[in-house]
Amino acid sequence: MLAFAPLHAAASAAAAVVTWLADTLAPLTGGAATAAAIVLFTVGVRLLISPLTLAQVRGERRRAALAPEVRDLQRRYADDPGRMQSELFALYRRAGASPVAGCLPALLQAPFFLVMYRLFATGDGHPHLLDEKLAGVPLGWHLGDGLTGPVVAVFGVLLAALLVLAWWSARRARRAAAATGTIAGAPTEGPGAAVLGWLVPLLPFTTVLVGLVVPLAAVLYLVTTTAWTALEQAVLRRPQPEGIDAR
Repeated sequence: MLAFAPLHAAASAAAAVVTWLADTLAPLTGGAATAAAIVLFTVGVRLLISPLTLAQVRGERRRAALAPEVRDLQRRYADDPGRMQSELFALYRRAGASPVAGCLPALLQAPFFLVMYRLFATGDGHPHLLDEKLAGVPLGWHLGDGLTGPVVAVFGVLLAALLVLAWWSARRARRAAAATGTIAGAPTEGPGAAVLGWLVPLLPFTTVLVGLVVPLAAVLYLVTTTAWTALEQAVLRRPQPEGIDAR
C-alpha cells in the first residue's frame, strides 16, 4: 500500500525524527514519549510553514478592508455574475489580496499528515513505532481495532477535541465571510453562493471523519495541528485597532 519511493524515504526520515524526539523526551514523559514526540513533530511542521500563515493572515486583513468595495461590486453587478467575478478578482489583484492564498498552509500540511499516516499504518521499516502507546493504546491502532475502555477513552477525548476545534473553525469561517463579503474567494451573492455558504463552514468537521478511520498517531497529529490553528486564530487574527495597516 502506498509503495512509493519518495514517500518511503519521507516516512523513514520522519521516523528518525520522531524516534530521536522520543528518546530525548523519555526521561520526562516515560511511556508517552512517542506520543509527545508526535506533538513536537507537528509543532515543528507548523513552525516551518509559519511564514505562509503570516502571509495568509495579512491577506485576510486586506480582504476584510476591501469588504465595502466588494459589497459595492455585488450590488452593481448583481444581474451579471460573470462580470462580478472578473471585477472582484481584479480588485483583489490590485490590492495584492489573493483569494486562494489561504489554502497554501493547509495544502502544505497534507504531505506531512500522509507521512504520519503511512508511518503508523504500515510501520514502513520502523515497526517498533506501531507498538508505542498513549495511555495504554498502541499508536498504530484504529478506533475499530478493539473497543475496550482505554481505546474508547483515548479516541473519545481526541475526537471530542477535534469536534470542538471544528466548531471553532466553522464559526470563524462564517464571521470571515460576513466581514469580507466573500466565501473562499467567491462573492456571497450570485450563483453557487448559497452552496458555498453551506459547505465551507462544514469543511473543518471533515477532520472528525478522518479521525474515525486513521491510526491513533495520525489522530494525535490532527488534534495538535488543529489546536495550533485555533491558537493562531486567537493570537494572529484578533481584531486590529483602527488605523493599523493591513500589510
